[in-house]
Amino acid sequence: MDTQSAARDRERDTGSVTAARADARAQGDQQSEWMPYLPASSTPHPPEGVDPSTLTWAETVAPGGYTHKVLARGTRIRLDDPTGDACAHVLLFNALEQVERLNVADTRKIPWQAYLSDGHPLLSGDGRVLATVDRDTSHRHDTFCGTSSDAWNQHKYGDARPEGPTPSGQALFTLAAAKHGLGPRDLVPAVSFFQGVTVEPDGSFTWLGSAGPAGVDLIAELPLTVLIANVAHPLDPRERYQVGPLRVHAWTSSPTGPGDRAYEASPERERAYLNTIDYAQARGL
Repeated sequence: MDTQSAARDRERDTGSVTAARADARAQGDQQSEWMPYLPASSTPHPPEGVDPSTLTWAETVAPGGYTHKVLARGTRIRLDDPTGDACAHVLLFNALEQVERLNVADTRKIPWQAYLSDGHPLLSGDGRVLATVDRDTSHRHDTFCGTSSDAWNQHKYGDARPEGPTPSGQALFTLAAAKHGLGPRDLVPAVSFFQGVTVEPDGSFTWLGSAGPAGVDLIAELPLTVLIANVAHPLDPRERYQVGPLRVHAWTSSPTGPGDRAYEASPERERAYLNTIDYAQARGL
């Protein structure tokens, strides 16, 4: 703590209930570089072309931070990497029945494509589409490695604690999951956005890194519980734990349906979207 901060703390009077209340209220207008914006319309970084009054989620996630939200079917979620150093590890759960969650193997298998980009469905193990990737300006993503583990971060950086300087994605996902009644056994492999990985002919992985500042949208095809950990990618070869801020915005939009490019891309995708629509309609969504 610097000298000025220490002096300010000494000047704060919290010796009575009245003084403590006044002190707490005095802190209410303080801002941080990374925080949720309430109401969401107050975001300092509104997405271009989006009416701020329609936003349902607005937040800047700190480097080494996490966030979580329950969102309605048809919500459009925009992830923005303003510096080129964010790495958004994402887990998705059906908010109505959280036993249904992201299945990375099916996410690669059903579209016959392992590399995420525009129109790629993110599938559950029940043959339904949880979300669809849209408006991708990065094309540097990963469905192979998942997020970083406690053991890996401890080995590479010497610390994996969620409150430490080099938190693992596993540690942060554990905290986020607990807020929705989920435990460590619910934490399946995640997909990662903004730090790419490719597979070589011999089966080894090559880290591609970032494409620079970029963004990607996800369309919620079912009500979703969304968990995001903004942590260094496990294959990042840099010795220093390096990750930048992540901006998250969401607003009401429309789910994918007949006539949309993603829906009609292949017979397998159409079937997955039909399964999703059938599930949603039966529940009045």
